Amino acid sequence: MAVDRGQMSVLCLLDLSAAFDTVDHELLLQRLERQFGLCGTVLQWVRSYLSGRTFRVVYSDVMSFIVYVMCSVLQGSVLGPPFFILYMADLADRVAKYNVSLHAYADDTQLYLHLRRNEIASSVDTLECCVMDIGHWMSANRNSSGDEIANVNVLTTISHTRRPTSKYRKRDKPTSFNKLVDR
Repeated sequence: MAVDRGQMSVLCLLDLSAAFDTVDHELLLQRLERQFGLCGTVLQWVRSYLSGRTFRVVYSDVMSFIVYVMCSVLQGSVLGPPFFILYMADLADRVAKYNVSLHAYADDTQLYLHLRRNEIASSVDTLECCVMDIGHWMSANRNSSGDEIANVNVLTTISHTRRPTSKYRKRDKPTSFNKLVDR
């Protein structure tokens, strides 16, 4: 483990809590075709599965208007999580260019890296750039997770602990990560 080697770990938990609701059907279909090679009958089947979805609310014998669903995959369905993972697949490529590790299952996404104490400042800068890049990617892919997109935790032994947590908000300037490091 990193702690056994005298390293610290920085864990960044991404807030993708409403992410299933923001999956754009057209972008998902394009991605399935271009990145994963789905075509013909299979792609048409997926298009059929996603299109024409509606919902309405019934309360005390009163029915709302029908609302057509243009984005979203059902989180509780069999196909929802795999479609979401495929929709978010190029996020891993984006994260890899920063040498940050990514662990993701459905909307539970974590970034982490291991570092030595003398690498804190540069590692935090790297993680900050990575999180900002993810924020840009999410906006470009019509996948917004609200104001707060990341919670950063520094994990270390007791003797190495400084400031254990910091939050990054989209509206903050990049220097918000500097709270982790005395410069």
